[in-house]
Amino acid sequence: MSYDAILLTSFGGPEGPEEVMPYLERVTAGRGIPKERLVEVSHHYMALGGVSPINDQNRALLAKLKEHFPNRGIDIPVYWGNRNSEPYFADVVRQMYEDGHRNVLAWVTSAYSSYSGCRQYRENLYKALDENDLVGKMKIDKVRHYFDHPGFLEPVIEDVAKKLTQFRGEGISDDDIQIMFATHSIPNTMGETSGPPKRRDEFTAPGGAYEAQHLVAGGLVIDAVSKRLGQESPNWEVVYQSRSGSPQTPWLEPDVNDAIRTAHQSGKAAVMVVPIGFVSDHVEVVWDLDNEAKETAEELGMHFLRAATASDHHAFVDGIADLILERINGSDKKALSPLGPWADNCAVGCCPNLRSELQTVAQADQ
Repeated sequence: MSYDAILLTSFGGPEGPEEVMPYLERVTAGRGIPKERLVEVSHHYMALGGVSPINDQNRALLAKLKEHFPNRGIDIPVYWGNRNSEPYFADVVRQMYEDGHRNVLAWVTSAYSSYSGCRQYRENLYKALDENDLVGKMKIDKVRHYFDHPGFLEPVIEDVAKKLTQFRGEGISDDDIQIMFATHSIPNTMGETSGPPKRRDEFTAPGGAYEAQHLVAGGLVIDAVSKRLGQESPNWEVVYQSRSGSPQTPWLEPDVNDAIRTAHQSGKAAVMVVPIGFVSDHVEVVWDLDNEAKETAEELGMHFLRAATASDHHAFVDGIADLILERINGSDKKALSPLGPWADNCAVGCCPNLRSELQTVAQADQ
């Protein structure tokens, strides 16, 4: 497929105290999240000056992509757009069209299958086309999920090995260490319906494709770290964080703080939290892990380390180039597990919108 522009597609975040509540209200619109929960979360942003780190992180990544892509033979413009803050999708899509682009490939800062991490972006991009009267005039495809791509996992493997060596250097035995791969919790129903309907029988985990992909990613990291350090790694698990829904709605568990308490009760002396569900250190990482999870561990007298995200690590930037070239040139797909490589286009019924059926971009014919 020939593309004439790339869109770095992300979540967005506030860039000043006055933007915090309007931003949170946009993010949670129609989801029945109590006002008091929004006020609570707003305090997390205010503690960081009312600014989410995510936009600066995307600016840094955008600069790295623009610098590196020509070295890989990718000589088309790269734009950046957000779901929930400037630069908004509708504005960026209009600008791309005015600049003469008609076939766009979107790379999304979400590596996994779920409604909020995939289909909602595809809905948003369709809406951006529709608002600009560009349906049928501009095509937007989406890069596949990359949870088991080596470029995404290498920065994590590298830092987990470093942190584990640090624990061992402090005299902490592997039997005393628990590694926790953390990701954003989602409602159970969203997890159960994640992934294409024809593949759902493959996913024995309660959270469907979403949980299965995280379990695969965590296992790949552990296996690689074990080989790199020449010995078996400590026990590990997938945990969840940043729940924001109604207390009456079941969400994926265990919560990272509950998992830390359980690890302490089982005799663990140290915990390493690995934010495998995130590509960069935005608020859910900086606040929920670096502050709240760390505080939980320290209150229990446990050693605590938090591993790095992929961010703008050179291996991740090069991995994004791999994913782009798959679609431009039909290059071989890289995947480290039998679960992948994931399909290029989402199947009908994949990660459905359980509130209402909306039109999307980048959907397979059947």
